[in-house]
Amino acid sequence: MNIVGLLLAAGQSSRMGQPKQLLNWRGRPLVAHIAAEALASRLAGLTVVVGAAETQVRAALGDLPAQIVTNPAYAEGLGASLATGLRALPADADAAMVLLVDQPLVTARLINELIDAYCAAPTAAALVPVYNGQRGNPVIVSASLFTALQTLRGDTGARTVFHRYAEQIIWHETNDPAVITDVDTPEAWRALQE
Repeated sequence: MNIVGLLLAAGQSSRMGQPKQLLNWRGRPLVAHIAAEALASRLAGLTVVVGAAETQVRAALGDLPAQIVTNPAYAEGLGASLATGLRALPADADAAMVLLVDQPLVTARLINELIDAYCAAPTAAALVPVYNGQRGNPVIVSASLFTALQTLRGDTGARTVFHRYAEQIIWHETNDPAVITDVDTPEAWRALQE
């Protein structure tokens, strides 16, 4: 199954006060760290959506073999970035794993775990990881949902679309807290580093 990665890295990081994409995580910018984990997994390629701090984010990605696309409407929020990224994916993609730039604990091992779970039920509309009853990210969405997801506007994620296809979603229980660990504020960032 051809599952591609889609890394959303276009946000303005308003609550963080500085671009989350460029925070130093284990010696490299966060966006480069997450892109490298995705590229080390069994994903069939990676597309990165950039917007805010675009020049620096592109530079941070360096020579990583990822397709980089610009979301000119990044200020509108997550929905616009998701739509931009989905439009840029290869036509032969069966599904996309949507990765968020503020989840530094997501690893290639976790990505592969989610790929395996999705491939075990290839007719599913989506896979959402769950840790201790809490839904998380990254999610995998079937190509059958790409059109619906491209209609999202503002800071709306996939949740509204998932609600319509609730019967066809795999809720994958994982023991990896990375799926619910994100950094939106300086406090959360400091806590994670400690």
